[in-house]
Amino acid sequence: MVENVIYPAYLDAELSRSEGRRVAAEEALSDPTVDEIAQAVQQIGYDAVIERDVTYSREYEPRGRVLAQGTEDTTKNDLVQAVAAYVGLLRDDS
Repeated sequence: MVENVIYPAYLDAELSRSEGRRVAAEEALSDPTVDEIAQAVQQIGYDAVIERDVTYSREYEPRGRVLAQGTEDTTKNDLVQAVAAYVGLLRDDS
């Protein structure tokens, strides 16, 4: 089973590309959470497992990460882009 790891830093508007952001600045979000990311992964159609006590290698504080399981039909970049779009939509609905 293919797993892709998604850290909140990948979507964080406060970070630069060299600090770990993987989406365009226009698509980035302020302070994304693992819960929002997991919900977006499930909306896309994959299983999500939250690991809360994990720290991204370029950060000092643990924010967790989400394991997206069963993603053999997509690339990591496409997955991260879709998750960013869904989290943005989830925030608009709230």
